[in-house]
Amino acid sequence: MSLPVSKRMAAIKPSPTGAVLALATELKAAGRDIISLGAGEPDFDTPEHIKEAARKAIQDGATKYTPIDGTTSLKLAIQGKFARENGLNYDLSDILVSSGAKQSLFNLCLALLGPGDEAIIPAPYWVSYPDMVRLAGAEPVIVAAGIEQNFKVTPERVAAAVTANTRLFILNSPSNPTGTSYTKAELQALGRVLADHPKILVVADDIYEHIHWDDEPFISFASACPDLFERTVTINGVSKAYAMTGWRIGYAAGPKALIAAMKTIQSQSTSNPCSISQLAAEAALLGDQAPVKTMAKAYKDRHDYLVPALNAIDGIECRRGEGTFYAFPKITGALAAFGMTTDSELVEFLINKADVACVPGSAFGASPYMRLSFACSMEMLEEAVHRIKRVLLA
Repeated sequence: MSLPVSKRMAAIKPSPTGAVLALATELKAAGRDIISLGAGEPDFDTPEHIKEAARKAIQDGATKYTPIDGTTSLKLAIQGKFARENGLNYDLSDILVSSGAKQSLFNLCLALLGPGDEAIIPAPYWVSYPDMVRLAGAEPVIVAAGIEQNFKVTPERVAAAVTANTRLFILNSPSNPTGTSYTKAELQALGRVLADHPKILVVADDIYEHIHWDDEPFISFASACPDLFERTVTINGVSKAYAMTGWRIGYAAGPKALIAAMKTIQSQSTSNPCSISQLAAEAALLGDQAPVKTMAKAYKDRHDYLVPALNAIDGIECRRGEGTFYAFPKITGALAAFGMTTDSELVEFLINKADVACVPGSAFGASPYMRLSFACSMEMLEEAVHRIKRVLLA
């Protein structure tokens, strides 16, 4: 007997990036030599001092429940990080630790949004934003900015998208999937528009903060727009910068009442984050930051190789990024050359003919593009480009 699922599930789809990773894994298991450029996961190992903190936590018996919103010691480390690196000052009750930044974002959408509400999401966007909004019963409003606009939404486009129902504006900088990073002046220009609409909350997803190499330093939205501090939730975590994706620790900081509501939601879902992972995250934030810089340098070196290599292929146009470990080339010419109409067709072609797995741009609300992750070795990246050239230039 087939049991029906809830009506809300009709509008929700599984993560496309997860689907590509699963397919690549399946093909590898079948004996195919697949190079996966699909996953947004550092190829580096977690730094040793962080692993040592986890081993000590186990030996010390730190295996019990913790406070739902995170241990006091980790929240103190997060509080210090915000003050030291971003010039943002939060009380401990303004901070929530979750099982990954994704859970913090999900908690926020459920705590803030409901039927009839709208959330403005710049596109290209991280794949989960629209579905999180829909799961909260609200409507995502997509504001597109292609490669011609450097993948950045303008204040004018955002202002035009605002309605009486707008409750949330989501900003990811540096961006997954494009690598684009907003400057301080650009954030302030967006802030001036949002300042005129007091019902709108801003969520700044800063998860790629430390994977950034632009001449202008990274700046968080709340730092650039202090007048909107009380209307901004800043999301971050340890997964990308510290190669700790599997440890599942993210955090949010923002208005006390909203953080309290997010904590309540978490109390009825996962409860506290992993006790051992929290102590590891504490070591990450308080310990030696040299590994973070080493990894970021490697990502930049790969970026500096990949972008020109992609631009050297007829039919592909790729913009330089300012951070993350993604390239997001436009593939209009390549589609035309092969008589294709969608980016999904080209991605399928590449995995079948070149044994290279990418993610179609349509998964990120932008077409025709594709996302290539360069969170892999330079040797693997060079081989992937060689394979792509071989089938596209044949």
